[in-house]
Amino acid sequence: MPDSETSWSPLEPDAVSAAAGPEWSVRVLPSAGSTNAVAAEQPVPGTIVVADHQTAGRGRLDRQWETPPGSALTFSAVVDPRLADADWTLLPLATALAVAEGVRRSTGLAPALKWPNDLLLSLPDGADGKVAGILLERVPNPADAGRPLAVIGVGINVGMSREQLPVPTATSLRIAGATADRTAVFGAVARALASTLAELADDPRALLTRYRAACSTVGRDVEVHLPDGEVLRGRAEDVDAHGRLVVDGHPVGAGDVVHVRPT
Repeated sequence: MPDSETSWSPLEPDAVSAAAGPEWSVRVLPSAGSTNAVAAEQPVPGTIVVADHQTAGRGRLDRQWETPPGSALTFSAVVDPRLADADWTLLPLATALAVAEGVRRSTGLAPALKWPNDLLLSLPDGADGKVAGILLERVPNPADAGRPLAVIGVGINVGMSREQLPVPTATSLRIAGATADRTAVFGAVARALASTLAELADDPRALLTRYRAACSTVGRDVEVHLPDGEVLRGRAEDVDAHGRLVVDGHPVGAGDVVHVRPT
């Protein structure tokens, strides 16, 4: 059977809810424009919205995309981070650690972390392909106006064939050889997210130390495409206390990072 013709089963709500564990209340939708938008409509901490088919997913820097039905895992979790304002910038980093851990537990694959929160797997040519991304948004808390909530959106390319990938620089768990289904991946990621967020709330500095050790960007030559259109080139030296990437002494809070391959 050609790669593009493999069929994938729809998510079964009861199985998905059970996989997430007792920390989460899960709502499974057959289709949604954006799970982040749905989750933000009535944000209740501890809830996760999962879409079998996402038609208008949102990414960093206002990017949008549609995932083929049944081929990706797309969900958004509403959380009360219990963090000081200065530590909110560590939330995307903690989420990246959790997603990577969940993928490892459910598939045996070990994604690399590209700052701030992209997950990469090796492509046949030796380059890295993006297998997952994260979008975090701060939303008002209906129960406490002074204590905002976070909506954490996660998208993982699970069963996409090469023909279904949105860009040539992407990949999927399936292409990398994983056989785990979306429910298993979701359950492992949801459980890892709950434990990692608890770790972040208890000891943000320890979490940051763990992220630094896991981030494949640190120590690499990079190009950072900044929001204003400028490009910063240099060596990624560190991730600072605010979660910013330090490139040749310059802290970067937002931008698209390209790992420069050695020549």
